[in-house]
Amino acid sequence: MIHRSLNRIALAALAAPLALALSACGSGGSEDGAAVTGEPLEKIAPPDGKSWSEVIAKTEDLGMLMGNPGAPIKLIEFASLTCSHCADFAEKSKTELRETFVNSGRVSYEFRNYLRDPIDLTAAQLTRCAAPERFFALTEQVLLNQGAILQKAQDAGEAAYQAAMEAPDDKRGQAIAQLTGLADFFAARGVSKDQSATCLANATEAQALAKATQDATEDFSITGTPTFLLNGSKLDANTWPEIKAALEKAGAR
Repeated sequence: MIHRSLNRIALAALAAPLALALSACGSGGSEDGAAVTGEPLEKIAPPDGKSWSEVIAKTEDLGMLMGNPGAPIKLIEFASLTCSHCADFAEKSKTELRETFVNSGRVSYEFRNYLRDPIDLTAAQLTRCAAPERFFALTEQVLLNQGAILQKAQDAGEAAYQAAMEAPDDKRGQAIAQLTGLADFFAARGVSKDQSATCLANATEAQALAKATQDATEDFSITGTPTFLLNGSKLDANTWPEIKAALEKAGAR
């Protein structure tokens, strides 16, 4: 797990070597979520003409929430877009979490970016560059293609990475997006390069995302990603089978 001060994450004034930026992420929660339990809950009907997984909203903590805002079971994931464990969770959970749990109306799922490095920050800003309704699809695409994205950065080498890190503040994100292929990656998914450049020059958003990471670390004692909260309690679990079992125990069955 990589920890940096707010300014180092947001502005990358003191760049870490590429090898550190691509290092493996840590484990998840450290508290037992076994106390979270409840009787089986009835399904809740979605708004007319929609499924609950199509209901997306930005939260006050800079997360993105999918599903019934009033769901009795609330799952929050703190995840890094450069974390291999987060990519594994996304791959294994993507269909069942959405179709079985969120669409039941009993479970809401909130994704909060937990920044580990400048590549992570760049990808996080780009997932927010389109309409909120596209956030989860874009985030999933980044996670499922994470290996190729990070390999491209690795192939570019340390010198190219450091050159990108030394770009002016309003150009650094664009330089990282070019280095990693993220600019082309998002362009192929409907986020134009001009649109990406505008989003990546938004230092206010970068600082806000970095502060949210710092706040989460302090508020929830996060030591690795992914980390999950279930109805406000941190879970000692970070794999899909474990999270699925916790949701079922909480009443989503």
